[in-house]
Amino acid sequence: MFESLMLLAGPTLVFRLLGALGIHWFATWRAAVVHGLAAMLVASGSAHFVPDGGSVMPSHDDLTAMVPPFVPLPHLVVYVTGVLELLGAAGLVRTATRPAAGICLAVLFVLMLPANVYAALEDIPLGGDPATPLWFRIPEQLVYIAVALLATTGRGVRGPVRRPRAEVS
Repeated sequence: MFESLMLLAGPTLVFRLLGALGIHWFATWRAAVVHGLAAMLVASGSAHFVPDGGSVMPSHDDLTAMVPPFVPLPHLVVYVTGVLELLGAAGLVRTATRPAAGICLAVLFVLMLPANVYAALEDIPLGGDPATPLWFRIPEQLVYIAVALLATTGRGVRGPVRRPRAEVS
């Protein structure tokens, strides 16, 4: 149930530690959590392409089962959302694309909310684990939306600090 939040929290803490050790890229908590979201999206987006292998990781079939019946072409939707998650992750790590990626990811997370509600209400397991209850899924999704929106502001989420070059006379 907490695995996806750990996929956000773990990398965030590692990135912030790197920032504390002097790597300017992760000098703020905001930068660390945005990059943590990118790491989580690489893991979750990749799962969209994993065939059902009985592993503890969610598979394409697990994710397809979460798609509500009113959504056409569930297998295609899972592939498309996987691509969008991977593109969003790439967009978050580039300073120039971070604001657009944050907005697009926030919209994607809102659009994926019905699948999370459906999976909770229909008791659909994920990766061999029991279904995550609705009381956890909705706040979890709100965390992802908030972090995606955090990426849309430039304050504290910069790339490496660039020092001006000395002028040669």
